Amino acid sequence: MIAKIFLGIGVLLAIAFIVLVIIQVRNEQEVERIWRSLESSPAENRFTKDMVAELPAPVQRYFLHSIALGTPLASSVSLEMSGSFRMAQDKPWIPMRAKQITSALKGFVWKAVIGGGLFNFMGADCYANKSGRMRFSLWGIIPLVNAHSPDITRSSIGRFAGEFFWLPSALLPQRNIAWKAIDERTIQASLKIDGEPITLTLVTDLDGKLLKLSFPRWGEHKEDGSYNYIPFGGEFQEEYTFSGFTIPSQISAGWWIGTDRYSEFFRAKIERAEFR
Repeated sequence: MIAKIFLGIGVLLAIAFIVLVIIQVRNEQEVERIWRSLESSPAENRFTKDMVAELPAPVQRYFLHSIALGTPLASSVSLEMSGSFRMAQDKPWIPMRAKQITSALKGFVWKAVIGGGLFNFMGADCYANKSGRMRFSLWGIIPLVNAHSPDITRSSIGRFAGEFFWLPSALLPQRNIAWKAIDERTIQASLKIDGEPITLTLVTDLDGKLLKLSFPRWGEHKEDGSYNYIPFGGEFQEEYTFSGFTIPSQISAGWWIGTDRYSEFFRAKIERAEFR
């Protein structure tokens, strides 16, 4: 009798495991479909001074530093990165590796493996087709996070626009971006994505090198889970030139940037970037 009970439990566990694997495979296939939909053909138009000639001088310096003259104006960038991540301010940093694609017109996908050993989390954060989603699982099998809501979508739009610094051609005025200079080192870009207004504040040095970025991003504001706009952004410690684009290659980012509540949770180093 006991043997039959254990056998029954074993069968149920095996079935549950198979179901979880099937769900995970389908989730991965969905992410791959979205990734492929964001890929673009090689760019044909090339960057010229005339494209930024009417912008304020500090904004011109940013673009002339970020995009070499004659560089094909990419519509997407694929990244490989390594770094660390933490769940909260009082939690330890854990290793992270990720791949990301960002398309100026369509959205982004961030596929990550966080942690290792018994604490290995795998999943993706994405925005595409006017919808945002976060989905992560333990060991790639046991679901932990599957967040999909209007609030998640709104927050994902913020991340999407807030990471255009990795694709400077997405910020050119020809893409309906309105620019202004606050002072010689502070510039602002205003844009709208699927109805969501975004204002990015960039701080550069006098040569146009990007040092810091911040913007109001929709996020969880209180312990009760309510959402509101929160100062979000990052600082850039290093930069690197890939195929004519000079982009931040080492960053740290978090919520409540610029306040005494700043909570840094993300650090990354870009190891590879491919522009198309």
